[in-house]
Amino acid sequence: MYTMQSWTCICLIICSMQSVCHCCDWIQHHYGHLSSEYLSLLDQMGGDITEQDAPVFFPTSLYRHIDDAEFEDQVRFRNETIYQITKLFDGNMKSVTWDKKKRDDFLNILERQFENLKSCVSPAKKPERRLKRYFKELNRKVLRKMNYNAQAWELIRKETKRHLQRLDIFKAKIH
Repeated sequence: MYTMQSWTCICLIICSMQSVCHCCDWIQHHYGHLSSEYLSLLDQMGGDITEQDAPVFFPTSLYRHIDDAEFEDQVRFRNETIYQITKLFDGNMKSVTWDKKKRDDFLNILERQFENLKSCVSPAKKPERRLKRYFKELNRKVLRKMNYNAQAWELIRKETKRHLQRLDIFKAKIH
């Protein structure tokens, strides 16, 4: 009886380790390629990135905090950040003058990253509240306050680029 339970436990441990390894493999072999692709599309879909700063402070402390976290928490943070970015781009984009094909490709790659990262972690923990709050503030103080105008979307594009670049630096540290 105990032998059967022991073997079951060992089997579960091995299976869970394989899924983490698969995720590590995916991050190591595919994340960087897709990341450089969506960063390139982000640059190409519009003109020069604005020099103006958003009225919401970039959450540098959250990134510093997550640098020291466990691998799964880091992956979960990366995934939540990408999810929050995709939510921002769900807004009213009528005033945007970006290349529609490049914008759609950018969002499709982000969605692909999100789905792959989501499969790497257990959904047990709740998302980082401060990160969610930051993106809500960005939505409220930039997009809604500026009536979703072209300037607001350029600020969002700038902030998105900052996040995605920071996630790339973060990725390099987990290898």
